[in-house]
Amino acid sequence: MTAYAELRAQLATLTTEAFHPELAEIDRQSTLDIARTMNAEDASVPAAVAARLPEIAAAVDAIAARMAHGGRLLYAGAGTAGRMGVLDASECPPTFNTDPSRVVGLIAGGPGAMVAAVEGAEDSPELAAADLAALDLTDRDTVVGISASGRTPYAIGAVRYARAHGALTVGLSCNADSALAAAAEHGIEVVVGPELLTGSTRLKAGTAQKLVLNMLSTITMIRLGKTYGNLMVDVRASNEKLRARSRHIVALATGAPDEAIEVALAATDGEVKPAILMVLAGVDAPTAAELLDAADGHLRAALAAAPPTTG
Repeated sequence: MTAYAELRAQLATLTTEAFHPELAEIDRQSTLDIARTMNAEDASVPAAVAARLPEIAAAVDAIAARMAHGGRLLYAGAGTAGRMGVLDASECPPTFNTDPSRVVGLIAGGPGAMVAAVEGAEDSPELAAADLAALDLTDRDTVVGISASGRTPYAIGAVRYARAHGALTVGLSCNADSALAAAAEHGIEVVVGPELLTGSTRLKAGTAQKLVLNMLSTITMIRLGKTYGNLMVDVRASNEKLRARSRHIVALATGAPDEAIEVALAATDGEVKPAILMVLAGVDAPTAAELLDAADGHLRAALAAAPPTTG
């Protein structure tokens, strides 16, 4: 069997590559009907994710345990899957005030592959190993391989390299019984079925990957104390919109008047979490910083440890 024939046979077994016969005439539908069809297809994705919630939760708990001890969350994928990882990683610093090195997205072919295909990069497990080696991977880190097909050599290579070096591994794919899930300690297979356009895995598969990555990063950050309830108390106020959001978060958390909020944020250089602690516990900025440090950044624990207020 030629290499092409072997690849074609492999792809024929994947539901993400399957042909949707009832959509064979979609190009003859009205624009509104195509939109309705596409919307109906997309509506099936959350249910496919829901079926994998136990596996997602188990992965989050394992990731959070490692990150609590200084580990990093590293995504590795090619094409759309790689772009999803880079997108999720890039949103963590402004949302959770994480150092950019703590959550990192690797895409086959490097940063240029975010906007243009890098031919052949996804076929190289050695490239994935080299990308991870360049980051000085440790056994405290987590590597999440992302691949709609579950067979992409770059993603599988990343997981295998990571596992061989003691890192936690997660394999996220959109096909059952995938090689990627089998290679990882935590396999998450969100089976979304055939795409509206045959084989176009930027559609339902891409949506499923986005939803799962949202959960992995967001719930991990909740577990790490990066939120207070559903408030983003570690948000980085890097522009006027985020500065306004910071004030709003402190107001929601404390119910304090605007003047008290401005005083607290000025004392903490705009940091929301210590500002909330100052207002609720009646402490000064240095004490708030000490309490948060002792509580590993968890605001609820810092509040519980604060001295009783008087008056």
